Amino acid sequence: MQGVPRHRAPAMGVIPRKESCTLGRLMARFYDRVMKQSEGACLSAWRKELLENVNGHVLEVGAGTGVNLSFYPKTVQRVVMAEPDPHMRAKLADRIVSHGVASAQISDGSLESLPFPDGEFNFVTCMLVLCSVPDLNHALREIRRVLVPGGRLVFMEHVAAEDRSNRLKWQRRLEPLWKSVSGNCHFTRKTEQAILDSGFKMEQIQRESMRKSMPLTRPTIRGVAVRQSRSTTVSS
Repeated sequence: MQGVPRHRAPAMGVIPRKESCTLGRLMARFYDRVMKQSEGACLSAWRKELLENVNGHVLEVGAGTGVNLSFYPKTVQRVVMAEPDPHMRAKLADRIVSHGVASAQISDGSLESLPFPDGEFNFVTCMLVLCSVPDLNHALREIRRVLVPGGRLVFMEHVAAEDRSNRLKWQRRLEPLWKSVSGNCHFTRKTEQAILDSGFKMEQIQRESMRKSMPLTRPTIRGVAVRQSRSTTVSS
C-alpha cells in the first residue's frame, strides 16, 4: 500500500481537539461488546458482502474500533481509517496491530471537514456513522468531495422506520433522550434520500432489519452509491 504522508497520523492518532472524555471512553470500551450479537446475526455478513468489491484507494470514515479491517480484499491498494475520537483510535490502532495490517493508516479526520484533497479516493466506506454526524447533508458533501468522479460510497446505516408508523412514533418520542446518551445518534434520519440529494446515484440498495438489535435501530439500509458529476447532478 502507498502512504499518504500529508495526512498520516501516528498509530495512536493525534488529539487536536478536546473531545468528551467520559462518553468517548465508555463507547470505545463497550461498543464491540454491545454490538457482538448483531455482528454475529447479520452485520459481519453484510460487511463482507459490501466490501468484497472495494478496490484502489479507500477512505473509511468513522472507522471506530476497526471492525471492517478483516473484510477489506487484497484489491485495496491503501486504506485510510478516519476516526475523530481518540479512545476509538486507540482501539483501532490495537486492532491494526493484531490483524497485522501494518500499512493501514489512521487519521483523526472527521466528516465535519475531511483533511484530504478533492478526488483523493476511489471508495469511501461508511457504516453506522451517518446517524450521529452533526450535519448529515454536509457530511455527505464532504464524502462526495473526496471521491473521484464515478467513485463509490459504500454504506450501511440504521434509519427511520418509515414503513412502520408505530415504531416511527416511538423513534421520534425517544430520539431526544437517546441522542444525549449515545453520542448524537438519531433514530429518524432519512439517509437514503439525503444520499441522493447530495449528488449520488444509487447503484444498489437493500433494506433489512438489524437482527439482535434494539427495536428502534433495527430498520437499516445498505448498498453502494455512485458519485455523479456536477453536470449530471444538475441535469437530473
